[in-house]
Amino acid sequence: MAPAKKFSHLDAQGTAKMVGVGHKPVIFRRATAIGKLLCQAVTIRLLKKKALPKGDVLGVARIAGIQAVKRAADLIPLCHPLPINKIEMDFRVMARGIKITCSVETEARTGVEMEALTGVSVAALTLYDMCKAVDKTMQISDIHVVEKIKK
Repeated sequence: MAPAKKFSHLDAQGTAKMVGVGHKPVIFRRATAIGKLLCQAVTIRLLKKKALPKGDVLGVARIAGIQAVKRAADLIPLCHPLPINKIEMDFRVMARGIKITCSVETEARTGVEMEALTGVSVAALTLYDMCKAVDKTMQISDIHVVEKIKK
């Protein structure tokens, strides 16, 4: 039997701790995450016409995603606060849903995957909130990291 893997976020007693990154070099880092909001075709038609009851859902979701990236360390207990250099939020409207993409860049000692995932997640939740009056079947799905760069 292989020895148990030591987890960097746990101390010897199994208590959660924030990992020290002070010894790591400050380098360029970029992460991209994606996710989907699946919905009915009628919801997409209303969105395209800007006829949903809560207004410009993509505009509001874009700002929500950007704000979420900046607050990731406040929301995720062991996530390091990072200086964010750039945030890109993109929405691709499809026949039965919206693909959400969030890319985040920094120059720091640790990566920005959590920030990108948080941006996608909160943008998806915002879309859900703004469309729920007309679509009770929506689903948020497939949120994951698709790119991680460090150089």
